[in-house]
Amino acid sequence: MRYSIFSVNDHHPRLPRTVRQLYEQVNAQCELAEALGYDTFFCAEHHFHEYGVVPDPAVMLSALAQRTNRIRLGTAISILTFHDPRRIAETYSMVDMMSGGRLVFGVGSGYLAHEFAGYDRDPKEKRDRFNENLEIVKRLMSGESFSYQGRFSRSEKVVLNVLPHEGRVPPMYVAVLARDAAYHVGRQANCIFTVPYASCKDFADIGRMLEEYRKGRADAGLGPDDDDHVFTLHTHVAGSDDQAREQAKAAYDLYVDTRLYAKKHEYEDIIANGICLFGSVDTVADKMRQLHGMGIRHVATMHNFGALEPRLVERSMTLFAREVMPRLLSASSTRARTSGSAR
Repeated sequence: MRYSIFSVNDHHPRLPRTVRQLYEQVNAQCELAEALGYDTFFCAEHHFHEYGVVPDPAVMLSALAQRTNRIRLGTAISILTFHDPRRIAETYSMVDMMSGGRLVFGVGSGYLAHEFAGYDRDPKEKRDRFNENLEIVKRLMSGESFSYQGRFSRSEKVVLNVLPHEGRVPPMYVAVLARDAAYHVGRQANCIFTVPYASCKDFADIGRMLEEYRKGRADAGLGPDDDDHVFTLHTHVAGSDDQAREQAKAAYDLYVDTRLYAKKHEYEDIIANGICLFGSVDTVADKMRQLHGMGIRHVATMHNFGALEPRLVERSMTLFAREVMPRLLSASSTRARTSGSAR
């Protein structure tokens, strides 16, 4: 299993915390994540609203690269439909170079109406624009020199002057919200990044989304790969389920209140449908075992939401790393020994 951190960076202007203080908290939490052994620190891209105040993840990841040495640094996601693909390719090649090859490149087409309006993009074009831009980004980051005449952009013999670290294209994950989109991403032989909160109706439905993705990969002639997917879940680990509710409910409901154009699943709703990792160590470890049983091998945990106190965010991160992760490792080792004995 891989365990990562995802920070959406929601900001709430009515509260005392400033944007700069949020950035400082994110910096500290990334450093802690590295010390605790998390795999990747993912950062969201959002525009023109308090739902997220990192409009350019490349800037944030470049800062985090200077504060860390081992943890991978990811976009979740870079919205390719809003930007010139040449600029995206050269910017993130530079991030990968500066971090020593630690970039995990999540990409997507975007889904918030006000962001499309702000960038003067037609949402009806987003899939075609995304596909075209993704092809250009991949070719440029691989070092190819080419001319390109597309529907949305054209290039005359362009080649990057900065390539990713050691000339290796960083791992790329395509974001999806719906199950049918998961199939198509798999069919295109791309890796997948998803937040089940936005796409699944209950906890069991998470496994069904992975199944749809696997069907797509199978139809593309590809087998399953433990490193081809990232599933993100809101997370708060505490001493008990009641303590988790006491600590995280108000912050989570505030976070949900900033969400636009989506049904607002508040704390009690998400506890009922199960699409979260909220509760005691026992509760969260049990849900992680269920996710593993579904075939999920990379979970990104979202601990920082709704201006939750930094000490509680860091305590949750620590409990997950020191109490939940070892239980999954122990259970996996036990199953491996049992399987070996049976043979």
